Amino acid sequence: MSGSPPRRCLNTGERERPGDYPRLVEQSKLISLCWVIVDVTKRPPGPGYKWVALSNTTLGVLIATMDASIVIISLPAIFRGIGLDPLAAGNIGYLLWMILGYLLVSAVLVVVLGRLGDMFGRVRIYNLGFLVFACASVALSLDPFRAGAGALWLILWRIVQAFGGSMLTANSAAILTDAFPARQRGMALGINQITALAGQFLGLLAGGLLAAVDWRAVFWVSVPVSVTGTVWSYLSLRETSAGRRGRVDWFGNVTFAAGAGILLAGITYGIQPYGGDATGWGNPWVLAALSGGLFLLLVFCLVETRVAEPMFRLSLFRVRAFAAGNLAALLTAIARGGLQFMLIIWLQGIWLPLHGYDFEDTPLWAGVFMLPLTVGFLVSGPLSGYLSDRFGARLFSTAGLILVAASFVGLLALPVDFDYGLFAALLLLSGIGQGMFSAPNTSSIMGSVPAEYRGVASGMRSTFQNSGTALSIGVFFSLMVSGLASSLPATLGSGLRAHGVPAATADRIASLPPVSTLFATFLGDNPIGHLLGSGGTLGGLSAAQRATLTGHSFFPRLVSGPFHHGLTVVFAVAAGMALVAALASALRGAHRPPGDRRPRGAARDHGTRASGAGQEYGRR
Repeated sequence: MSGSPPRRCLNTGERERPGDYPRLVEQSKLISLCWVIVDVTKRPPGPGYKWVALSNTTLGVLIATMDASIVIISLPAIFRGIGLDPLAAGNIGYLLWMILGYLLVSAVLVVVLGRLGDMFGRVRIYNLGFLVFACASVALSLDPFRAGAGALWLILWRIVQAFGGSMLTANSAAILTDAFPARQRGMALGINQITALAGQFLGLLAGGLLAAVDWRAVFWVSVPVSVTGTVWSYLSLRETSAGRRGRVDWFGNVTFAAGAGILLAGITYGIQPYGGDATGWGNPWVLAALSGGLFLLLVFCLVETRVAEPMFRLSLFRVRAFAAGNLAALLTAIARGGLQFMLIIWLQGIWLPLHGYDFEDTPLWAGVFMLPLTVGFLVSGPLSGYLSDRFGARLFSTAGLILVAASFVGLLALPVDFDYGLFAALLLLSGIGQGMFSAPNTSSIMGSVPAEYRGVASGMRSTFQNSGTALSIGVFFSLMVSGLASSLPATLGSGLRAHGVPAATADRIASLPPVSTLFATFLGDNPIGHLLGSGGTLGGLSAAQRATLTGHSFFPRLVSGPFHHGLTVVFAVAAGMALVAALASALRGAHRPPGDRRPRGAARDHGTRASGAGQEYGRR
């Protein structure tokens, strides 16, 4: 064979040299792997694809919603880790934006990203969201700064992470609606939606557990999940509906993002003190932000009726199931957000210390004691979604909201130092009710719109839900702060003076904004020790006085009266919202698939594939 021509490399055409064979083997393996990946990503979906889509999108919304709440419990550890006192003058803004920055971006961008999914491919936008989320998670865990600079780094990367999370939540429901037939859609969306809601409460538990290990672990946990989800989504998900190309509604995008962003930012600063007032609702800048944000949103609504390719399909609100479902979702999200924050403050600031738990351990145990709420979600959500595929969404969603309202009334009747068995039963009832509502309601909303608008409909649905969560903080914190402002200063001042604290120091602490005291209840620090320790006041007191002031019961008993007054107002408003949402759900009407010849009384309100925007079928 010595006379045979020299062999040449398949890739470069160059003559092979001795020792090239192993390198060529590795090259051929890499090329084969690339072709396998290309073949997999181009292969049409098989019969089991819907379950792949369900598992991947459920993972996506789980990690996105967990990260929305995981920092709430872990804020004490995060701020200690970067060396920042969140209750010091000027630092409350950092604390609020750590929580609200993620929610604000999620509320503003989901409808835009849903519209882009309709235009350029829902799976494409969803996959990109996983990638952005993974990169942001890595950056958060590598915060190189301290104090204010460290807090700004975390806030900015939380905003980037929320951008990626919005891509996931905006398109997950549309991907599932495309992948599942109508008879199984409620079950699939139920699992997905309940996982998203349960993620908000699982984030509280995970934050408490991980913060006890290391504050960076709060962000580390997202890295392997998001990286795995990114690779898996790129390899497994397929575009099952053709993208509907069109022009981007830039003016609508800008007016909506600016209006919603300015409005929610105004609400954020409205709950902070201004001058001598407990809240900032009289601040001219807050008033300007509220009025300016509302004006831009009105301009946005006007723009959307004039452009050929609107970002926000206002015509979809002509579909009664779509309009009523989103109104019910907005009110329920506001009530649920109020429940979440009030329960955290109640458990961490009052109940757990009264029962002997150290303040440093309360973040973890608050998450544990709120588990019945999550269990209720996980049990009732998929089951009600499955049953709504057979019997319709209206019955389950309306009955679920009535149970939610009943649980608020029950919580309203509890004393501050409650019996945990009854408390857990009310949380379980609330979780069951919210699960009964969320899954069928999502299925009804997504099944009532034309197939080509499912991405934007999913984004609009997420916008209402996320906006409700952000609004709940402004609404319920304002109600609670107003309730505390009327009685807390006098109670706090007299209680401190009665235990040897100098009058000047007691009056100074009592004059702190009530929002500072409110945040002190769930920051995992001994509030009195924190407030008196920095000035050296504790060193001038007797051992017995120090033990009393920094004990488990002094602060909880001191604030329990003013807190319960505010809690009564909060839960009464939340119960009213749940009842109004139940009424909206009951009025959603029933929808029948095209060609359904059953009597109207037997029509089901799910699975509709309308032939055009705003077209309805079988309205009762």
